Amino acid sequence: MAPTPQTLDGWLSHAESLHARVIDMGLERVQTVRAAMQLQFACPVVTVAGTNGKGSTCAMLEAILLAAGYRVGVYTSPHLVHFEERCRIDGQAVQAQALLPHFAAVEQARLTAGQGGSAVSLSYFEFTTLAILSLLAHERLDAVILEVGLGGRLDAVNVIDTDCAILTSIDLDHMEYLGPDRDTIGREKAGIMRAAKPAIVSDPQAPASVLAHAQTLGADLWLAGRDFHYTHLPQQWSWQGRAQRRHSLAFPALRGANQLLNASGVLAALEALQTSLPVAAQAVREGFARAELPGRFQVLAGQPTLVLDVGHNPHAIAVLAENLDSMGYFPVTHAVFGAMADKDIPGMLRRMVPLIDVWHLCDLPTPRAAAAKEIAASLLALKPEARIVLHPDPLQALGAAADAAELADRIVVFGSFSTVGGVMQKGLPRLHGKHLESSPQ
Repeated sequence: MAPTPQTLDGWLSHAESLHARVIDMGLERVQTVRAAMQLQFACPVVTVAGTNGKGSTCAMLEAILLAAGYRVGVYTSPHLVHFEERCRIDGQAVQAQALLPHFAAVEQARLTAGQGGSAVSLSYFEFTTLAILSLLAHERLDAVILEVGLGGRLDAVNVIDTDCAILTSIDLDHMEYLGPDRDTIGREKAGIMRAAKPAIVSDPQAPASVLAHAQTLGADLWLAGRDFHYTHLPQQWSWQGRAQRRHSLAFPALRGANQLLNASGVLAALEALQTSLPVAAQAVREGFARAELPGRFQVLAGQPTLVLDVGHNPHAIAVLAENLDSMGYFPVTHAVFGAMADKDIPGMLRRMVPLIDVWHLCDLPTPRAAAAKEIAASLLALKPEARIVLHPDPLQALGAAADAAELADRIVVFGSFSTVGGVMQKGLPRLHGKHLESSPQ
């Protein structure tokens, strides 16, 4: 029998070795181990699913609840640099040491939880999700926010019954697992809903399957444009729900034209949960002002300007392009781009081709990634005269872009969590003229 891991890296390596498939949709195995662990929560749980906007929604909801004085735990994935980023308590990433007993608890439970006392095989995501859920369940929390990793109905997070489901924008992604169209994908994501519990849908054009499932289930459906809506004014915005109104709101600190959609869904969830988690108007204002989320249209001051965005599907890239268009004039825009091979790379590139002058394409340190030379072939098919430079990793690509850019230019890093995380390996990148430096995160 292998020795018990003594470090977080050891446990992560162990979790990677247990299951033959990286992604194995289904809840039976993880539900079996959860039951053996007697894992449950004594506080309200909010579960967030969607194609884009999940992380921003979680960050804003977390910031508002923290501003209201609540003790909040958050589970989100994937991480940018360190695994510990996946779990926050009171706004801070957990320490690796705090996770170790919970990895051990998952291992102990799974070894005998199967039929006839046999071991249960868990995927990396299932194992690590249960460990983080165990940690959160043992903290004295007032609220827990869980971000779905993939889909909803069959995601490991869905073994926990939610008190309020939030569905953000729904678009085409992970189609090999979730289905070929928005209607099928929407139905999978709607699987986080529970009967008689609030289900907030912040996508203003939600697929019919989402509405039908909510009705069949008997969920308390809150639809954007019907049960809540917002008004965008020149210097502020306002929101109206079923009974509450929020006036003279400052725009969220998170940048991007789509953030008001996410913020509107957050306010709907807070109204739906007001009896168990009352929140004053000042906490709402403070929370929106303080919300932070690295890599979501994150604009870093410096020369040249640096933009980080983890967008990795055509819908997210369309939003990124819209946000870039609104930034003003830059003589030259350089791109650092790397992506996973299973993504719609031509679809992402097509929207960005008119905005990018120089492409720095990079390999990524995972077997799932597309090689830079493969991305280059897709790009040349769209724009034969594209200026392309290939690099072995994101950090070297950013360094080359910084060396080539003038002070008034712009560099955009996008395409994957691994691309943005790759340029943050040594800390948050800072550009000073033709020099690339890093500062602690």
